[in-house]
This record gives sequence, C-alpha cells and structure tokens, in this order.
Amino acid sequence: MSEARKYTVAVRALCEFTAKQGDLDLRFTPSPTAQEGIAGHAVVTARRGDGYRTEVSLSGDHGLLHVRGRADGYDAGENLLEEIKTYRGQLSSMPENHRHLHWAQVRVYGHLLCAQLGLDSVNLALVYYEIGSGHETVLRETRGAAELQAMFEDQCSRFTAWAEQELRHREARDAALGALRFPHAAFRPGQRQLAETVFKANSTGRCLLAQAPTGIGKTVGSLFPVLKAAPAQRIDKIYFLAAKTPGRQLALDAAAIIRAADPHLPLRVLELTARDKACEHPDKACQGASCPLAQGFYDRLPAARAAALGVPVLDRAALRDLGLAHGVCPYYLGSEMARWSDVIVGDYNYYFDGGAMLYALAQEQGWRTSVLVDEAHNMVSRARSMYSGELDRAALRMARAAAPEIVKKVLTKVARAWGEMDADAPAPYQVLAALPDKLLSALQNATSTINDYLAEQAVPIDPALQDFHFSALALQRLAESFGEHSLCDVTRDGKETTVCIRNVVPAPFLKPRFEGAHSVTLFSATLSPWHYFADLLGMPEDTAWVDVESPFTAGQLAVHIAGRISTRYQHRAASLAPIAQLMAEQYAHTPGNYLAFFSSFDYLAQAAELFTRLHPEVPVWRQERRMSEAERAGFLDRFQPEGRGIGFAVLGGSFGEGVDLPGARLIGAFVATLGLPQLNPVNEQLRARMQAMFGAGYDYTYLYPGLQKVVQAAGRVIRTEQDQGTVYLIDDRFAQPAVRDLLPRWWQVDTVSASAP
Repeated sequence: MSEARKYTVAVRALCEFTAKQGDLDLRFTPSPTAQEGIAGHAVVTARRGDGYRTEVSLSGDHGLLHVRGRADGYDAGENLLEEIKTYRGQLSSMPENHRHLHWAQVRVYGHLLCAQLGLDSVNLALVYYEIGSGHETVLRETRGAAELQAMFEDQCSRFTAWAEQELRHREARDAALGALRFPHAAFRPGQRQLAETVFKANSTGRCLLAQAPTGIGKTVGSLFPVLKAAPAQRIDKIYFLAAKTPGRQLALDAAAIIRAADPHLPLRVLELTARDKACEHPDKACQGASCPLAQGFYDRLPAARAAALGVPVLDRAALRDLGLAHGVCPYYLGSEMARWSDVIVGDYNYYFDGGAMLYALAQEQGWRTSVLVDEAHNMVSRARSMYSGELDRAALRMARAAAPEIVKKVLTKVARAWGEMDADAPAPYQVLAALPDKLLSALQNATSTINDYLAEQAVPIDPALQDFHFSALALQRLAESFGEHSLCDVTRDGKETTVCIRNVVPAPFLKPRFEGAHSVTLFSATLSPWHYFADLLGMPEDTAWVDVESPFTAGQLAVHIAGRISTRYQHRAASLAPIAQLMAEQYAHTPGNYLAFFSSFDYLAQAAELFTRLHPEVPVWRQERRMSEAERAGFLDRFQPEGRGIGFAVLGGSFGEGVDLPGARLIGAFVATLGLPQLNPVNEQLRARMQAMFGAGYDYTYLYPGLQKVVQAAGRVIRTEQDQGTVYLIDDRFAQPAVRDLLPRWWQVDTVSASAP
C-alpha cells in the first residue's frame, strides 16, 4: 500500500477512539498541572537504573494504519516497559474507565516494542505517581508478543473502517476543493485583492495582516482562498475565529454560501459554543451520577459520532439535536467532532488562550492548520485579558468562611501575607516589582492543601472556596511567567484590595500560536497601523501586510469634523448643547435613522436627556447597561428602512461594530468622542511600558485603540456600494494631522462649524 494511502494515528488517539468507555466525569478534581506532570515523570525516571531509556519512539503498521507514539520508559535489563501517570489524592478515586484506557495504551506500546526488538514477551507496568507524597503505585503484568499482537490488531481493526472513511473523505474533499469555483458570479471590488493575498499567504506558509473595508465580503473573501489552498498545502483544518456570536454566524453563512455553489462539496463545518451556553443541565455536575447526558457518554459516543458525519454543518442547534437524540452531552460531542471536521468556527480563546483546545489538538495530532481571525482589531484587548489574572481580599475572606479547618489554617497564612503586602503598598494604586514572595508562597501552600483535601475527601467544593482556588491557581501560573510583558499591581477600594498580574504585551504568549500554524490571517476594517498589532501580538517577522482598496467612493459618505466642539472630560457639560443642535439640524435636513456614539453611559444619558427635552419631536432610543440579547435585538429592530429617529449608543459597545444596517436602515452617525481609553493609573502605567518597549506610549495606549473604535462605529453607515450617508466626528482633535492620518484613505473629510449640516 502506498504511503499516500496510509493513515497515521497516535497511540493515544487510537486508544481514546477504541478503548474509552463508561461515563463522562468532569467533576472538579485536583489533577496535576502540566508542569507538575512533567516534573513527576522526571522524578520517576530519575529513580530508575542507568540502562533505563526514556521517551522511546515506537511505531508499527496494520493495513492502512501507521501507529506511532513515545513510550515513557523501558528497562532492557528487566524487559520492562512503563507508562507513567501522575495524579493527586487517592488512587482508588480514579474512575475505572481511566485505568482501562491506560492499560490499552501500554499494551499497544508493548506490541510495538516486541515487534521492534523481536521480543517473545514483555513486562508491562502502569506507574501511578502521586504528586503530593511522591509515592509510586506500580501495576504490573506480563504479556506474550502473540497476545499483544492480537490485542493490537483488534484495536486497529475497530479503527480501520473509520480511518478508511476518513481517507476517502480527505481525498474527495481535496479533489472537490481543487475544482471549487467562487460562489458568486464575480468578486466584489476589493474582495479579489483580499482573496488573492490570503491565497498567497497560505501558499507560502506566512502570516498576514489584512485591513479590508466593511462591506466587501471579507468572510467569504478569506475563507474561499484558504479552501482553495488546502489541497496543495496539505492543510488539515481551517479555524475561523470570531470575537462575538455574530461573527461566528457570518462564518457559518459564508460556509453555507460556498457549499451552495457546490451542493456535493464534502466539507464538514463545526461550530464550537461556550459550555455554559450549550449545557442542557446547568444545575447538574458533569458526571454520570448527576447528569443523564454524562452517564454512559463514551458507550453512546460512537453512534453519535457516526451520525454527526452525516450532518454537513454541525452548528449549535444541530449538535443539540444530535446530542439529545443519542443521549450524549452536545458540548462534548462538539469537542469530539473537532477531530473530524474541516472548518471549525469558534471564539478566539479556542486557539489563543493558555488552555486552548484547538491549539492543543493541532499540536497533539500534528495537524497543518490555517487560522482566520475575524474583527482582529479586538485581538490585543482580548489577548491581554487571556493572560491576566486577579485576586481580591474579599474573595479570600469568603473562602476562609467556607473552608474546612485544615484549609482555614493555610488561608489564615495567606491573609497574614496579604496584610504585609497591604502595609508595603498603602497607596490607592501601586505597582509592585512582582507578586510578593511571601504571598506567592502562601498561595502555593493554600492551593496545594485544597488539592490534597479534595483528593482525600472527594466531596463537592464550596463555590466561594472554588472561586478563590481557581483565581489563586491562575495568579500562580502568571507569576511563573512574569516579565516585562506584564504588570503586577495592587488597587485599594476602601479597606478592600485587589492584586493583579496584568498582561500588557501578549506577544510572548501568542508567538508560539502563530508559529504552530501553517498560516494565520488577521483581518478587520481597522488594522492600522500594522506595526501596532505586529508588535503587541508577536507576529512573525515575515508577516505580510495588505491594505485592501475600498469599493466605496468619497461621494457616498459625507464626513464632517465638528471642529469647534471639545468632548474632553472637563468640557463635556459645555459640549451638550452644541451637540444637540448639530444633531437636530442634520436630522431636520435629512430625516432618517441615525446612531449617536458617546464615550460613556453617563455622557450618553446627559446628551439624550437634553436632546429629548429640546427636540421632543425626534424619536430617541438608548443603549442601556447590561442589555440582554433580546433587548439588543429590540434596539436594532428600531432601525427600519421607513423608520426615523436617533439611537444613542456607547462607542466600543455592542452597536459600535459587527452591526449591519444597510440602505435606509442607517443613513448617518454622530461620533462625539475620540474613543480614547480613560486616563487612570493603570493606563498611565501601560503608557509608560509602551513607551519603554516601543517608543510610542501615547499612541499605543490611547490614540490607536481610540481611533479604531471611531472608524468601526462610522463603518456602520456605508455597507454596500449603493449606500449613501453622513458621519460627524465631533471633537476639535479630529482636525489634528496625526489623527486624520488614521482615518480611512477613501474618506474625504471637511471641517464645519458646530451647527452646519
């Protein structure tokens, strides 16, 4: 059989497919961290003799399968092959189906070793190493080569039909993608340029920053060329990542458009949804004794998995229907189908955060991936939040109140160390050189004690104690990697203090994510200047950059700077009346639907109240704090083609981007702010760090993030080549050359008096 028809599978993946059985059990258990697991393996192997080999590469074939992996250790003198597993607490509390899986793995390795060395038999051992005590429990057996070969062949035979099916799917998929045609009669202006650049980036294995105007069809224009590049570049998976739910829907819609052009296209599309939104039984624990969809999950998974292959688009609704029909958890069915799908749509965190599932799968399986990041101007702020963590003293106090006595003692030591930190940092806001050693040591002792207690008692953890535990663990992980890319600070609010490790430059964390993909394309209407994103996100030096030509003309959008109004904080009270007058005169001149953006809810409320009092004849509706999905939909429903009025919204909020109101649904916008982040101690520390690292403190902290929000908000007005509209940029600073240079090139901007429509 030719190599082209071989299906390569890792030992672990093979056994997980064929040997997993019983319940899904995801109750919180104090399992070791990745670092503790690595350290535990090192301790065990260091205890072995001089002839002991570690990380033994093994491989073998069975029919079309090529099975490979690394056994943890082999002692030739004892003819003993070991598989090492680390854990915490009592071994008896480990579910039996885990042990079953571990034996399956070591037996496959045993067969591969016998075949490689020509052995008649081999001694096999599962070594369970308890992290806390350092105690080893060794379970041994001796198996003959013929017996292990029969077991191996049985494992492989149960996977071969699936592997054959997957090979056929890949061959058919690549053949169809090679012949795939663009789904529309012609490219939109600008869309071809985007598509060609994305195709070239994937053909050369480079990353790409693509600034492309709203309205050119960026989603189809980025997904289609990656699909076309996939066969030649042997791309296994395409990850389409979005910042918000509407972005995921746009990706699903784009896939549907591409599929509609070729209804027989064998392309599997999967949507990943957050667990709290996909959970059918939020009041139950993720384990068989509590949740009916966890009970017998792995026994029913094969049928559900096979049925899922018959559904071309596994969106949230389809996964729910399949999961309920087969009695399995829809969320974890989705996680399983990520292994067998071609295009996977999800949030940024699935690839970029510390425990990202899609990144981990790609590394584990050796996939070649192409990653598409939509609305990528959000990546800096989102990535900073992924690698930041905080803990407040109130949470510590609540955890102590709920803790059992043995845990309460170590939390008291945390409180004592916290008190010393408070004494050393008495200011309302203070930056520390690092997390204090005493506090870090006390937190490590506390989380270790909580882990041990839970492992021994196997009881549910109090919510307050669990929240503290998770926050403390996150802070410890960030302390391990603390450096110039982050700040450690203490904020005081009355008697309460919060300690935070705050990431300011995500680059060190994200760089491996870019390197781990065949290509990553970040695209948005606002990715300028490119060096801001390249610097902060840690993109490769050979990253390409394209600024796609706009399909729109200056004649479509009248952009005016109201240069005699200041929206600076100290001038806001004085700005309200001229802003109200400008809006009223523009509305009277051209009635229709408008959006008015303000820098805060307080500013918005003051402006809306004055405008309503002065101009009660104009319909007004407002964005409120913490609106539900239904309330947000109701806000947008007011923008009907025949409608009239002004919607008041906060810049950078739900209605400032990702909102599509074409034609008469929206004919203008008023942006009464530069969108600059608030001037506060945290941002001033951020500015100082940006100045030290990049020589552009003010621009990187305030100007670039602010203007991105402004351009996004204004971009709601012109959505198609037929749209006409008006935008008012209300603040004298918009007239400054450094600010105007950051506005889209196709805009033709003029400066008007405060009351000239």
